[in-house]
Amino acid sequence: MTREEKQKTIDELSARLQAYPHFYVVDMEGLNAESTSLLRRKCFEHKVKLVVVKNTLFAKALELRKDVDFSAVISSLKGASAVFFAEVANEPAKLIKEYRKEHEKPLLKVAYAEESVYVGESHLDALASLKSKNELIADVMALLQSPAKSVVSAQQTGGSKLSGIVKVLAERQ
Repeated sequence: MTREEKQKTIDELSARLQAYPHFYVVDMEGLNAESTSLLRRKCFEHKVKLVVVKNTLFAKALELRKDVDFSAVISSLKGASAVFFAEVANEPAKLIKEYRKEHEKPLLKVAYAEESVYVGESHLDALASLKSKNELIADVMALLQSPAKSVVSAQQTGGSKLSGIVKVLAERQ
């Protein structure tokens, strides 16, 4: 691989790191062509981009991002690696869990999801159940709306009683 080809690869990886907020580095070594093809199809279905990378080139692309400390990710880059890039943080974890029901790999090396680094296979279940920022915002909004909905429904059901109470309280002042 020439220096220009390496730089082009680093630039492409760097662009993907900017385009996708979440990525998982996995070990796919030993998967045959049929299994790899099936995994790529599952990735397409889950809207996950799969890229096989050279560890040194991916490390250089990570180093170009000065806004995030990727030292834990870089130290996990050993052996054959592939990267799952995703828009939704938990999608690659769900995909890996689903795929591993029938296959031994891919194994999770490290993940960068929701601005946190998760090192090791032991975090796969936690990553699969991780909620996105939008899901968390929706949960908070539902919790905030609940008391307001109770007040509105109480006012609608007992409208005359409530207006009478408000009128009496206003007259007392």
